[in-house]
Amino acid sequence: MVESVEIPTAAFTYYPRLRKIKEHADQHLADDMSLGTAARIAGLEEKYFSTYFREKTGICYKDWITRARVEWAAEMMNTQDQLITGIAFAVGFRDLRTFERAFKKWMGTTPRSYKKSVQPR
Repeated sequence: MVESVEIPTAAFTYYPRLRKIKEHADQHLADDMSLGTAARIAGLEEKYFSTYFREKTGICYKDWITRARVEWAAEMMNTQDQLITGIAFAVGFRDLRTFERAFKKWMGTTPRSYKKSVQPR
């Protein structure tokens, strides 16, 4: 089932703490983007940051970062001819099984099926 959570992108412009997180994620999405790292960047305690993020965006931080990585992986599959494993690690997933589950959750199909559907004939 495809998750259809609409993320209010204006929140990342309006709230300075979220803007910092978005800017950092845009540059370092493949790196450690744990909740603790994000909380430090935002200048908030981890538990409060988690509540703050969900309150302002309507999605939990972990889902947001996972979704961003999956979208980046899909974009790479559209534009590059790389192995799925390489793409998974390049966008910040640490194991293939987690990547496959996340991809299916957010894209509604497996990475392999998606890649097949976007490859030029």
